[in-house]
Amino acid sequence: MSRVESIAPERHTTKKRATLLLGGAGLLLGTIIGVVILFATGVWHVGAPEMHGIVMQSPQPVANFTLMGAGETPVSLRDFRGKVVLLYFGYTYCPDVCPATMVELKQAMETLGKEADEVQVLMVSVDPERDTPESLQEYVSYFHPSFIGLTGTESEVLAAATPLGVFFEKSEGTAATGYLIDHTATVLSIDKT
Repeated sequence: MSRVESIAPERHTTKKRATLLLGGAGLLLGTIIGVVILFATGVWHVGAPEMHGIVMQSPQPVANFTLMGAGETPVSLRDFRGKVVLLYFGYTYCPDVCPATMVELKQAMETLGKEADEVQVLMVSVDPERDTPESLQEYVSYFHPSFIGLTGTESEVLAAATPLGVFFEKSEGTAATGYLIDHTATVLSIDKT
């Protein structure tokens, strides 16, 4: 009968552990150095979301206009002198881009914190046939209590929109809500003056 003896060389196991620990420590140190380099070079940036838009090299003056706010109150663009106005043309029955834009405007206001007091968001309805001043105000207030909705007759809204390069018209297709409006989906920023 032969006897098999198992000899576990402790020295070999200890050396293997030391190698694994040293390799793990090196990997951890390399990872930390890599993360520091990414932050230091700006490749990996944590901070406020990047905003996208077009900076006008020669900003043009914006003509005043007056439309109806909630309670049939006339509201003029000049009422907001001293504030930055973020102006959006949309409508309450819009199924996609309008609510998405309003959410982005809400998030922008939240990001501004106390500086949001210096900004006024106005949404002008491109569907005055269905958007009453009250329904429009209810809609915009859902996104942020400071937002103001404005509407008027189609010709009044057109007179406000056209000089700003904003286009809108009823769509030929049909929708569950009756009809859709094709419109420019741009937020216009008007300075404090």
